[in-house]
Amino acid sequence: MLNVPPAHATSPTPSRRFQRRATWIALAVSVALITAACGSARTLEGPAAAIYNGECADAGDRQLTVYSGRTENLIQPVLDAFECETGVDVAVRWGASTDLALLLAEEGDRTSADVFLSRSPGPVGFLENKGLLGTVDAGVAELVDSQNRSGSRTWVGFTGRKRVLVYNVDNVAGDELPASVFDLTDERYRGRVAIPATNGSFVDWFTVFRHQHGDDAVTQWLADMVANDARYYPNNRSIVEAAGRGEIDMGLVNHYYQYQVAEAIGDGHRAANWDFAGDDIGSLLIITAATVTASSEQTDAANEFIAYLLSAPVQQYFSSETLEYPLAAGVAPADVLPALVGPEVGSLDFDSLGEGFARSTEIIEASGILNE
Repeated sequence: MLNVPPAHATSPTPSRRFQRRATWIALAVSVALITAACGSARTLEGPAAAIYNGECADAGDRQLTVYSGRTENLIQPVLDAFECETGVDVAVRWGASTDLALLLAEEGDRTSADVFLSRSPGPVGFLENKGLLGTVDAGVAELVDSQNRSGSRTWVGFTGRKRVLVYNVDNVAGDELPASVFDLTDERYRGRVAIPATNGSFVDWFTVFRHQHGDDAVTQWLADMVANDARYYPNNRSIVEAAGRGEIDMGLVNHYYQYQVAEAIGDGHRAANWDFAGDDIGSLLIITAATVTASSEQTDAANEFIAYLLSAPVQQYFSSETLEYPLAAGVAPADVLPALVGPEVGSLDFDSLGEGFARSTEIIEASGILNE
């Protein structure tokens, strides 16, 4: 039997049914698009999210090229956070600070670099001497204390790495710990001290050492260390690990490697840091530096990025990620880090160190330490 609708109930015409259906489809599509747009707003993950956890800005037409002498695993999260928060497109070239400085000198005003990040002062002074650095905006430079920036604003420091003596706590008695780096040439330390002679931080430290005490005294110190059977290791971490194993009693390193290795290995790591007394050069604080290149056409974005390096979230990221000392005024170091004592490389004239790292390398290679 046919189910016939009552006479008073009329069915919509085909055209009205089509219009209603089209309206519902349009509404459904609109809701879907809005939902997708809300759900697809880009945010960051991993270390970068610790710096900035908001939604990413739309990409604009601003671009920035960074030459980074700091390692990719440390700096890439900062670049990701900066891109996300500002919409500035960042291109980066990675390399050793010295190699990038030499490349910038070769490229001259043809370089695409807007910002140069150096993990040590020598390459910055090298570029300064060649007139290849521009100036950082005054408001940005003043985010750090005066001893950690150039008086002419050609560079600004953003983190600090302290030189220390790492030692094996089982093999070295408390009364054996030296007061000065000069003590390490004594007979009692024969064959017990490691030097990362080709490491960039050591070369920069050695350059400041020469600047402070003179070539003759420092060249003699290194010769005496070699004569005292000091041992060569390629980098800081290998020395810290060797000291923890008891393979070497002590070595000259950056402070943070001890904390990193101890966290990774745990109680089996048997090493600790030792600060030389007072203003001894062995406890020098070496700063990492950011610069704007003289040929940059993106100086606004470059200064914005350097200011970002000095912002509290990024400074805290550096402090927690590598346990470096933050340099931006008002940002406290990690709780595990001791208070800073001793000289700071930022208080020295970078210009006077500019050509020094090449000479330091010559002295180090001629000393014979690389054969030990």
